[in-house]
Amino acid sequence: MSAAEAPHPGAPSGNRPPGRAAAGLSGAARAYRPALRAGVRIGPPLLRGPRTVHLIRHPVSGAAFEVGPKEHFVISRLDGTRTLDDVVAAYAERFRLRLPEEQWTRLLGLLGSRGLLDGSPDPEPPEPPPARTGTFLKGSRRTVADAHATTGRLHRTLRPLLRPWVQLPLLAAVVVMSAAVLANPSGLLDGVPELVSRPWALLLFALFLWCSIGLHELAHGVAARHYGGTVSEIGVRWRFPAVIMYCRVDDYLFLPGLRAKLVVAAAGAYVNLLLLLPFAVWWALLDPDGAARPVLAGVLWIGVVQALSNLVPLPPLDGYRMLGHAAGAARLAPETRTYLSLRRRGRRAVAAYSPRARRLYAGYAAAATALVLLAAGGLASVTVLLLLR
Repeated sequence: MSAAEAPHPGAPSGNRPPGRAAAGLSGAARAYRPALRAGVRIGPPLLRGPRTVHLIRHPVSGAAFEVGPKEHFVISRLDGTRTLDDVVAAYAERFRLRLPEEQWTRLLGLLGSRGLLDGSPDPEPPEPPPARTGTFLKGSRRTVADAHATTGRLHRTLRPLLRPWVQLPLLAAVVVMSAAVLANPSGLLDGVPELVSRPWALLLFALFLWCSIGLHELAHGVAARHYGGTVSEIGVRWRFPAVIMYCRVDDYLFLPGLRAKLVVAAAGAYVNLLLLLPFAVWWALLDPDGAARPVLAGVLWIGVVQALSNLVPLPPLDGYRMLGHAAGAARLAPETRTYLSLRRRGRRAVAAYSPRARRLYAGYAAAATALVLLAAGGLASVTVLLLLR
């Protein structure tokens, strides 16, 4: 149910005064206490352009429907204990408007037709996606028959390692390693060229990075399972000649609380950094004049930069998702482009945007531009320094 489809409680009902739209409702209808079906999930408020929306997800079909704050207020109170009069009273107290009975019945009809009310017919189960899509040059293929069960087994195996007393020291070690690597310019200026000049070492490192990308994706799935999420698909995606693994979490936006969303989004980069810890220990224990030390420095530099780059808040990186969750905004980059396009027409074109939305989209546009320029400048500087060496 999109925002356009959902009725807007509080809006005028034709030419009839609000309170008399459904005066003929029977006593049984007025006493009806509707309830959402078990498993329906309601997401938190999200800023989407000038509007605030909530997503509602069907537990069987997985379809997500978008509603506004007033519809969300009514739907979130359908717990089987409230009648029309109860909801009308709560609605009037919250919005200082009366909920027309006609809007109430229309909303119930829409929810029932979507299979979201308790007792409504089950929808047809969704058709399973094809195992393979695309062409030889570009496409994807599902490689795991039951991704949810697979990540569940991985989660049960790894659960002892997910406890805070294990993760906090590891997180501290990752932070110290990253800071030490980035503070060591010789790793970039000497280590990277040394690594590149050794074909076998470079080949093995490339294989390591490819495997770490696969573990990066699995980490998202295991973290989602840890917080009660549903992993729908694990497979490989190719853009010739590159082939990478992917892991899809269906109800990512419905995970409980901001922390869960941030942890799931950051889990991949975190695992990439964890995989570098043995190389960091090896590098630290080697003699400063050891022949392998520059190669390890190059490995650490490339690995740390590759992992941390995933946390940059630009699409389609994980940092972009994290920023969207932290800001409570959906489709941040596309909505920013839309806002800027409207803003060029003048202030009246963006009058529907709240002050918070204006600040968010303008701020993200400035920050994203600065990040792109910084990345381009940094890449150019590093290239020049390496060529001069």
